[in-house]
Amino acid sequence: MLRLIFSRRWWWTSLIVLVGIGLAIRLGIWQLDRNAQRQAVITHVQAVQAMPILNLNQHPLPANLDSMEFRQVTATGEYDFEHQVALRNQVRPRMSGTDPGIGLITPLILPDGQAVLVERGWIPLEYTTPASWRQFDEPGTVSLQGIIRLSMAKGEMGSALLDPTLSPGQARLDFWNFMNLSRLQDQLPYPILTIYIQQAPGNDLEALPYRLMEQPDLDPGAHIGFALQWFFYAGLLFFAYPVWLKKQKSK
Repeated sequence: MLRLIFSRRWWWTSLIVLVGIGLAIRLGIWQLDRNAQRQAVITHVQAVQAMPILNLNQHPLPANLDSMEFRQVTATGEYDFEHQVALRNQVRPRMSGTDPGIGLITPLILPDGQAVLVERGWIPLEYTTPASWRQFDEPGTVSLQGIIRLSMAKGEMGSALLDPTLSPGQARLDFWNFMNLSRLQDQLPYPILTIYIQQAPGNDLEALPYRLMEQPDLDPGAHIGFALQWFFYAGLLFFAYPVWLKKQKSK
């Protein structure tokens, strides 16, 4: 059979089949690797969610805050409404669909002089200016609870929706596409933490800003199924090709 497979008549076809077998095996292994990575992420997120609530007013703060996304946190401080900004392209889910709007982002000044940005929630598109946002002010000392979220420089579309750079003489951007904390730091007069808080809903679930904490995706996906498919295709080629080749020889 090997002589037939690599004969002058069939060697090119056999080479294509062997490449196909190798490619299918490689794709199956790739899917297994992706499943292992996904399981590691799920395990990490579940471990973080099981941690006790972290008080951001405690000293010192953990050095690995950036590895604690979705951990529950509390913080107490005073909002700086003069430096709040808005996050574009936010939606409010409803039974009949979604309502477009913006997310209100406000620095919370902590007792040690640092600040943490807080995503306070969704407001409708009609609030188009920083002055119109001031009706949602919460003056004085506030205590809040939420979850840790991480900075994002760009989305799935890459650089297509990057936030613009400041023009000459421009001190700040009021509207942002992403929570790019390193760039937001540039327009704030005090240091901010390398994470931000997505605030939890209060007692009035319909009040503005409307708060809805995003839940992490813990779906393991179909990587195992895809891996088995690719290994099946590899086995099919491996066992079916010699049978087909034998039939061709007998014609």
